Amino acid sequence: MLTTSQFKPAFWLTNPHAQTLFASQARPMPALEVERERVELDDGDFLDLSWLPDPGLSDDAPIVVALHGLNGSLESKYARGLLRQCAAHGARGVLMHFRGAAEPNRLARSYHSGETSDFAGLVDRLRQRYPCAPLAAVGYSLGGNVLLKYLGEQGPASPLSCAVAVSVPYDLKRCAEAVQHGLSRIYQTHLLNGLREMVEAKTRLGLIDRPLPDLSELNDFPSFDNAITAPLNGFRDAADYYARSSSRGFLRNIRTPTLALHARDDPFMAPDVIPHADELADAVRLEVSERGGHVGFVAAGRLGQPVYWLEQRIPDYLRGRLPGFEPVADASEIGLAR
Repeated sequence: MLTTSQFKPAFWLTNPHAQTLFASQARPMPALEVERERVELDDGDFLDLSWLPDPGLSDDAPIVVALHGLNGSLESKYARGLLRQCAAHGARGVLMHFRGAAEPNRLARSYHSGETSDFAGLVDRLRQRYPCAPLAAVGYSLGGNVLLKYLGEQGPASPLSCAVAVSVPYDLKRCAEAVQHGLSRIYQTHLLNGLREMVEAKTRLGLIDRPLPDLSELNDFPSFDNAITAPLNGFRDAADYYARSSSRGFLRNIRTPTLALHARDDPFMAPDVIPHADELADAVRLEVSERGGHVGFVAAGRLGQPVYWLEQRIPDYLRGRLPGFEPVADASEIGLAR
């Protein structure tokens, strides 16, 4: 189903860049304590997880997995906000750092928009560790693309009770083109700088055993993905990577109840990346707002205070679809219900 979102931006944040930057930069860092876990993988690499502390939850308490965006981590404010809401609803919350996101991983390959095997492996581990716990996942931007692609690959075999995807780059080729224009080039530069740093760190550690071009000359996503992302991750070139990794072609196969949230003014992409109604499986509800930016969605609360609307809409969707995901009695006392 394709429908209109109920989101209304704060009156002082109607510009898409203001929405995007206020949520990611101006917002105070949400306080959060986590317990870290390193998962060793069969190929010799690892994944880093950040768990909410366990306050004595039962083995059948719901689990929510957060998937961050490009260059994201536990320091991403949207991730911390979601995990705080998990705590406020009696759920085990865990952020999966994609391979190589938190620190250089051990192999030449790293994470990318279509890499679903690590998330699939984590889901299997969680099912083994907590066989009675209902499971959900929330993905942002790149993480949302990974999540939707995974759900489409799994179809009716998906073990997730429900899922949420926010500000997804459904068509990677079109997004790579759109971010090269206007003020959006600022975001492209910022993201590419982070990717270059990751590649440079791995090169210094001797983890990339092939000659690479001058990274400073790779000034847009197509050139970077053609020279780095594609060859290091088994794709023929950038076009092959975009075609095989875009989640848009997987949406019809999703059988897990899924909410997708998107703003038509998202500065990371053009409006034509938004899927049409006939591209969506019956299980998918795509809510589109005219404004909201990229993982922004900042509304106005009482006395004009900013409200991070995603942290209302996502829990609202999970309640009733994820068994056991309900507000805890002391959530307001500990400040997590806001």
